[in-house]
Amino acid sequence: MATTWNPGPRPEWVEAVNAGLVLPIAAEAALPLDRDGLIGEALARQGRASEGIAALCAPGPGTGEDFLEGLEIALVSLETEANLHLLGRWMTRRFLLRLLEVRLQICDWVRSDPGVRDEQIFEPLFVVGAPRTGTTVLHALLSADHRHRVPLGWEFLRPVPPPTFETYDNDPRIELADAELRGPQLVTGGLDAIHAYAGRMNKECLSAMSFAFRGEEFISRYNTPSYIEWLQSCDMTPAYEMHRLVLQILQRKMPTEKWVLKSPVHLHNLPVLLDTYPDAQLVITHRDPLAILGSVTSLIATLRWAHSDDVDTTVIGRYHADLYHGDLDGLVDLQAQGVLPTGRVAHGSFADFNADGVAVVARIYDELGVDLPDDVRAAMTAALAGSPREKHGDHTWSFDWLGLDAAEQKEMFARYCATFSITD
Repeated sequence: MATTWNPGPRPEWVEAVNAGLVLPIAAEAALPLDRDGLIGEALARQGRASEGIAALCAPGPGTGEDFLEGLEIALVSLETEANLHLLGRWMTRRFLLRLLEVRLQICDWVRSDPGVRDEQIFEPLFVVGAPRTGTTVLHALLSADHRHRVPLGWEFLRPVPPPTFETYDNDPRIELADAELRGPQLVTGGLDAIHAYAGRMNKECLSAMSFAFRGEEFISRYNTPSYIEWLQSCDMTPAYEMHRLVLQILQRKMPTEKWVLKSPVHLHNLPVLLDTYPDAQLVITHRDPLAILGSVTSLIATLRWAHSDDVDTTVIGRYHADLYHGDLDGLVDLQAQGVLPTGRVAHGSFADFNADGVAVVARIYDELGVDLPDDVRAAMTAALAGSPREKHGDHTWSFDWLGLDAAEQKEMFARYCATFSITD
């Protein structure tokens, strides 16, 4: 195993674009990433060129002007710190414009249909483990339960107008979302082996929080240290208010008995999540923290390589070591303080998911007081068989890429491992 991360060569067409040989992309990428310019372009794309910032706000939680602070800090960080290559800059402008355009659509919908905020979300189930701990396979198994609704990529990227049963499988937004989600895989090979993305695949709900410009999509794709510093200290309530509003919009024309949601980012914000969804159920997944650090650093490095030539796995590794030491030690504290709701929290380990994922789900259901009918168990078994771990290739990574001392890290995470009996 190599001691340094090597992403391998990029496709020839990517090198051609980054050399400026594809002029339309080069011209668009050269445009500045400034607040007023991007907001103006987003409004113009929606036929609203004469309107201003007020169009991106609406009465009620989650849609106020507080999005501007995160937007401005993210833009400065992207311009001065992310060191984007030409194609990465082009993709980033498209990403930002989509967020602004959809935020405009969300605010329009709330103004035209204020009753959407009265939509009730009952006992949503959140998968909240650290990344690379089995959250994706658990989410897939839970989605096989016909009593659950798991949002797809296109729903979180473009939730307005609300989906309908009649057009759910052939909505034109599916292809738009698929093109955006598949973009990084076309730029850098091997991403599918780490984490596949597509318009019709289950999607992490952090994408709903990005419309508040308080979210980790800006961290996973880009080296943005000043934005990271701000995000770690800001109030995440507006992001969770937006998260809730997106779910309310999505279920407006498709009544939903139970949402099943997933994102490791919730581990950073469990008290805010529980304030937003007081009746939420949580499933927390666990794994050897050193494996978490190695695997997630490989993922983030690959995502950033799709946008920049400047990727340092030692910087990424140190960031994740500090982040997850705080998160996982904090999890111990939350449990000791009784913050985690009794009877509404279950746990699972990466090793157990690999051994028998359906059996783990059966135990989780039992702990949460949920029945597991035979037809649901059979559907989960079929889903697991139809999506083997190496379907898109083998994900290889090395702890050596991180530049961290393994013994030191084991000591840092000892309290967490002892509390939750982590050995795998």
